[in-house]
Amino acid sequence: MSSVADWNEFKLNKQLLDAVADAGYNMPTEIQQKCIPLISGGQQVIGIAQTGTGKTAAYMLPVLLKLRYAQGTAVRALILVPTKELVIQVAEQARVFAKHTDLRVVEIYGGVGPKTQIEKIQNGLDLLIATPGRFLELYQRNELPVKQIKTLVLDEADKMMDMGFMPQLRKIFEVIPPKRQNLLFSATFPQKVERLAQEFLDFPVRVEVTPQATVAVEVEQVLYHIPNALTKINFLEHLLTKNDDLNRVMIFTRTKGVADNVSKFLDRKKLGPVRVVHSNKGQNSRINAVNEFKEGKLRILVSTDVASRGIDVTNVSHVINFDVPIVYEDYVHRTGRTGRAFQKGKAITLVTDAEKYHIDKIEKIIREKIPVKKLPKEIVIESTPIEEAQAMAREIDRQKRYEDPEFKGAFHVKKYLLKK
Repeated sequence: MSSVADWNEFKLNKQLLDAVADAGYNMPTEIQQKCIPLISGGQQVIGIAQTGTGKTAAYMLPVLLKLRYAQGTAVRALILVPTKELVIQVAEQARVFAKHTDLRVVEIYGGVGPKTQIEKIQNGLDLLIATPGRFLELYQRNELPVKQIKTLVLDEADKMMDMGFMPQLRKIFEVIPPKRQNLLFSATFPQKVERLAQEFLDFPVRVEVTPQATVAVEVEQVLYHIPNALTKINFLEHLLTKNDDLNRVMIFTRTKGVADNVSKFLDRKKLGPVRVVHSNKGQNSRINAVNEFKEGKLRILVSTDVASRGIDVTNVSHVINFDVPIVYEDYVHRTGRTGRAFQKGKAITLVTDAEKYHIDKIEKIIREKIPVKKLPKEIVIESTPIEEAQAMAREIDRQKRYEDPEFKGAFHVKKYLLKK
């Protein structure tokens, strides 16, 4: 398909074109160029595009074009996403594009009482953005009329599969009208997502804008080998003290405990302002933290992977992987927080001996080597506490056994500690 240089070539209506101009979208991205004409033409589409490529607009604009204006009281288009953060983000984008229309956008998700959400549905809606669980809950309570649904979008399908949503999705497919346009969007296309696509899409066109699980070219990647968590903390302090260009930074950790500890340390050292988001934080706390980060009131947002796909912020200068993710596609999602919308960004990953195994796997998935840099001389290298050294030795043993079931545990913990 030839490149589309201008939004006017998509045959969008004036209301949508005005909203696109208001939002400052100068030029359609590749996924938008390829998907908008297909979806507008009624085609079923599988869109494989990493975070930050403009995929939400790629399906949202043609869906809004199809809805056109407020009609009746029942939902006509349904977008399903895996987390409440994503529901809020997608609904926000829907409202940006629908601002010059009278279309009614409603979002529903768990973690809060359903009363207000039910009232909004009763007041009438055109587009519903939902998590699968809350959708089914309100449907089963007879609070959600589904007979008018003509369009279904599954966004972040790979994350839905990782989170075990298949049973709920099957139930939803059973209760909504079978005659509808289906669209599936995913950052990666593993077998689980392929099976899902086969189950609910009829003769789809597959659009893949960058090779599967690649990091955006705008993102500079760099890796540092670091012996333990305390040295990682020292390096983090060094980075944030010495570099003013680290002005809007996302730090990713594997666990909630580490996220809290890192956040408290940075706060104590007055390197922030800093906030932390993870699943133990209340819904309002998470939304407020993300909004503050978006508005530039925070320098640092510390997060677990739960939030790595649900935060759409432009101008993130740096992503720091304090821990290497063990769900390898999450490396792509984390790094996808920077280098968005044609901006330059940097992704810095801190790696212990026990995490090298995961880096090898990530490099296979992204099909490139992450450049390694030496730690600056001024970083204080802490000695590894016995407990952490034992945990790392056990983890390295586990990795070796996984790769070779005959492996008997060559790393004897005592020998390992003596080496240290």
